[in-house]
Amino acid sequence: MSSNRSKDVEYRGFEQGPIRPPSEAGSLLIRITRNCPWNRCTFCPVYKGSGFSLRPIEHVLEDINSVHNYVQEIRQSAGVDGNISHLRRNTLAEGGDRSARNAAVQWAANGMWSIFLQDANSLIIKPQNLITVLARLKSCFPWVQRVTSYARSHTIARISDDNLSLIAAAGLNRIHIGMESGSDRVLASIKKGVGKETQVKAGLKVKKAGMELSEYVMPGLGGVALSSDHALETADALNQINPDFIRLRTLAIPSHVELCREYEEGTFQKLSGLDTARELYTFIEHLDGITSTLKSDHILNLFEDLEGKFPEDKGKMVGIVSEFLNMVPDDQVIYQVGRRMGMFRGLSDMKKRGMATRVEEICERNNITSENVDTVIDEMMKRFI
Repeated sequence: MSSNRSKDVEYRGFEQGPIRPPSEAGSLLIRITRNCPWNRCTFCPVYKGSGFSLRPIEHVLEDINSVHNYVQEIRQSAGVDGNISHLRRNTLAEGGDRSARNAAVQWAANGMWSIFLQDANSLIIKPQNLITVLARLKSCFPWVQRVTSYARSHTIARISDDNLSLIAAAGLNRIHIGMESGSDRVLASIKKGVGKETQVKAGLKVKKAGMELSEYVMPGLGGVALSSDHALETADALNQINPDFIRLRTLAIPSHVELCREYEEGTFQKLSGLDTARELYTFIEHLDGITSTLKSDHILNLFEDLEGKFPEDKGKMVGIVSEFLNMVPDDQVIYQVGRRMGMFRGLSDMKKRGMATRVEEICERNNITSENVDTVIDEMMKRFI
């Protein structure tokens, strides 16, 4: 891995990194760092083979200035109704920074109300540098309602409460943390580089600073051996933190990550779809004393409609998983296949006229049964990683 000190000397134009949370689909992406400073997690395919570096703050500010100039142009050129579709056709080929112009037009099309700071751990930069970036964003885009970033628990835990409060006051109002698990055994097995105690400490520090907190949890990450530990310890960690959002990202194993080698060698036993649902049931059952909102907003999750606020919606969410577990095996197969094909969002779709029948016919034509459905699903899920 390269040094985290940037070797850039000359500004080469507006940059964007490869990923952002699904909830930031409409956000303006401002790249502060490149790639991930840890980059050792065995399940993660992102950034592998890429070195980490800090972008010079002057370059980040230049990115912001470039987008600001195009946003001004867009606002001046839009019609009375605010329609900007003509800008996509007529101005993208003009001189200047095409990447910044594209980002500005896309952002304008989404309402220009949120900004996401990239890449995997923006808070690793010096607090004063981050505050400088946030101040420029506020100066250029004073109407923005939300500025968010990914961060590692290990990094957050090392930032003083005073500096976190200053960062929040400067405009960063939501942090996304990939907790993945609250189990020390699971965290060690996936080389997360952080333990449960630090995960809890970091989450509480974010909340204390007054920022919204999204914690990401990965059902299935403990495999067969650590499934119960994963569910119970993760629930316990989240009960201590009480984050604003708990977001589910079910484990899928792409072929080019270390966990895939462990899976192929038999040292990691992947949960079946049914066992993942059982683990999810245990996890939700043990979430207690919190006011978090659970989100299942990802294609990898078995139940996209598994959403609600604690404590009032807990029974409803437990009921969704329970209903699936109580289905006859053939219906469980049909639902899993239909979900992975994108035909179902939730169990209620099984009751829509003709939908379950179409999926059943697909299963029959392809000889998909309860004995081989997990193998079929594994291949389907790899498309979404």
